[in-house]
Amino acid sequence: MTAPDATEWDRRYAGRKHVWRSEPHEVVAELVAPMAPGRALDVAAGEGRHAVWLAERGWDVTAIDFSAVGLAKGEEEARRRGLEVTWVVDDVTTWEPPHEFDLVLVSFMHVAADVFARLRRFVAPGGHLLVVGHALRNLTDGVGGPQDPLMLLDAAQLRAGAGDLTVLRLDEVERATSDGVAVDIVLDARRD
Repeated sequence: MTAPDATEWDRRYAGRKHVWRSEPHEVVAELVAPMAPGRALDVAAGEGRHAVWLAERGWDVTAIDFSAVGLAKGEEEARRRGLEVTWVVDDVTTWEPPHEFDLVLVSFMHVAADVFARLRRFVAPGGHLLVVGHALRNLTDGVGGPQDPLMLLDAAQLRAGAGDLTVLRLDEVERATSDGVAVDIVLDARRD
């Protein structure tokens, strides 16, 4: 199976008012809440729910996704709330940021390429790489999410992707959905 392309995601985002809920993922909110705001990069931002949430909390946010339609929804919501976010339509597997970030947030990125080693280079000293995604175990023990194992995450992959960062948290969490329980995986790694 191949990863969805930007055209497919554009169609998906254009077909519904919101594909994803507007609130942040619970673990993202829990782990980011105690952090002092700085520069944040929301990777594979989709409709921008995390970018908008971070901007409301005082973060200087850059949101990147290859779907112009998804980001346009986020931009509209940010404008409605009077928030500033830098919206970047690009491919995170090749994009080069203008600076480092205090937070690099990856929430449910559906990319088969292993980009975590690349993303950790974007983390400033003292900053965090925070990943929340569908666990590989979700295929057998959970509901929803991609059914392609190449787009799912496991602890070994995330630990390797964290490289020289200090891993503060790496575990699976269960999330209740209307269809049953989904199995997510969380990485919080800091550059010391």
